[in-house]
Amino acid sequence: MMRAWILPLLLAVCGAVAATRLFVDGNLGAGAALLLVFGLLAAVNSPLVFPKSISTLEAERRSAVDGRPVVYWRPGCAYCLRLRVRLGLRARRVHWVDIWRDPAGAAAVRAVNGGDETVPTVVVDGRPHTNPDPAWLREQLSATP
Repeated sequence: MMRAWILPLLLAVCGAVAATRLFVDGNLGAGAALLLVFGLLAAVNSPLVFPKSISTLEAERRSAVDGRPVVYWRPGCAYCLRLRVRLGLRARRVHWVDIWRDPAGAAAVRAVNGGDETVPTVVVDGRPHTNPDPAWLREQLSATP
């Protein structure tokens, strides 16, 4: 779990150090702006942007019942963030599995991607799709109940 927070914490600390330097030099506006930018970067790269992750077994079980896609992702992944943002509110209709929290999820992703942990990997109707177009996934969500 700690691995998911390394990048956001590093961004927050770097932003605080750089902003402190600007504050000390008397440049309050630039320091505040820099602190805000680094804070936003830390938030966007944190697991907080994504819906609550569940285990692979639970995601597969739920998907079998409701037919919704399973998205394997990891914090700090720009492509995962792009998918999440472009899904908007529809992201709550997908089962999210953080491969850094769930070793079975990481193994599932490696199994379908030639041993690589390439994310996002989306499983729809039992078929994996690596880094699909968000518009395609929105269409898949429209087809599910």
